[in-house]
Amino acid sequence: MATASSTNYGNEMLEIIAFRLHDQEFCVKTTTIREIRGWAPSTPIPHAPADVIGVMNLRGSVIPIIDLAYKLGMQSTVANERSAIVVAEVHNMVIGMLVDRVSDILTIPSSQVQPVPEVSASFDKSFCEGVIASEAGMICFLNLAKMFKGNEAEDLAA
Repeated sequence: MATASSTNYGNEMLEIIAFRLHDQEFCVKTTTIREIRGWAPSTPIPHAPADVIGVMNLRGSVIPIIDLAYKLGMQSTVANERSAIVVAEVHNMVIGMLVDRVSDILTIPSSQVQPVPEVSASFDKSFCEGVIASEAGMICFLNLAKMFKGNEAEDLAA
């Protein structure tokens, strides 16, 4: 018996931006993305959470830069000339996310988003909206709203 999934968007088309973190592919909805910038050093801030690399000036606004790999429990990203900062708006706050590189912008049918399989009772799959099987491999569809909860976003802005 099939069960309803939070990844069920009906028959709509989804626009996503895909990016790499180490050897893995991830994506988010383009509606959350404001822009994509090349890597630029950020200014560290004292006592920041471990996933916050620092802050940068984005056209007069100071935004936090998040090491997205570290946030997802992976080894920290070492920025280089191919790295990018994906600027997103989450819970009415603008953040920059460091990624190894942006891979593609795709339009896919929502039916391609498959539910995340159950791994174990202690497995927290809340950051992952679903998985997309592509010709190049599997793409983890991230849910930024769940990754950056409202109170956490407010803490980053403070």
